[in-house]
Amino acid sequence: MLEVTDQMGSRLQVSKLPVRIISLVPSQTELLFDFGLDDEVVGITKFCVHPESWFKSKQRVGGTKQLNLDLIRSLNPDLIIGNKEENDREQIETLQKEFPVWMSDVITIDDALEMIKQVGVLVGREAAALQMASNISQQFKSVPKLGQQRTAYFIWKDPWMAVGNNTYISSILEQLGLQNVFIKAKERYPQIDLNQLQALKPELILLPHEPFPFKAHHVTELGKLFPRARIKCVDGE
Repeated sequence: MLEVTDQMGSRLQVSKLPVRIISLVPSQTELLFDFGLDDEVVGITKFCVHPESWFKSKQRVGGTKQLNLDLIRSLNPDLIIGNKEENDREQIETLQKEFPVWMSDVITIDDALEMIKQVGVLVGREAAALQMASNISQQFKSVPKLGQQRTAYFIWKDPWMAVGNNTYISSILEQLGLQNVFIKAKERYPQIDLNQLQALKPELILLPHEPFPFKAHHVTELGKLFPRARIKCVDGE
């Protein structure tokens, strides 16, 4: 057995080479695939749409926040991989009483790189994980800065919600040289009044296609209120 500490500080024991893994997070499902695993992954969520072959063939255990616990039990996993922000705390705590559950907590790019390396150790792909983390780190260094544009990144509409401080997206904006106009908000994902946003004079407004499916007509809608801002739909994945 291997004794490890996850990114939330919980200690757990896992098999040195888990053979029945359930991933409760889309991004971490893709990571397991990139590590070359296949038969070892016995369960994913209904939101784990990549890779498409796994989405079609793997057992889906519910949504990230509405897991089918009985189905998970029937799969008898020797490792479950979840995420603090993506998964429901009560359900995770229930699973932790029965199975080894490793939780990630990713707020910064460094957190993401560390998550990759730790998961690599868990599933016997340590060398591949170190190489992947190194490659990603080097590639980020070569990404050009976009300038100190005052930026609002929305995640929802009705009510309008944006990303604040202490979030992974805000960390990415900072890495790109952008200024998050909601960096001083008390909430991590503050609810926004558009009049409030007008006072902040954003120069760039980003509308991802998930979790809310922003489309071109939302760009037009905001363009009437913020004629001086660049407004773009972006890939939320």
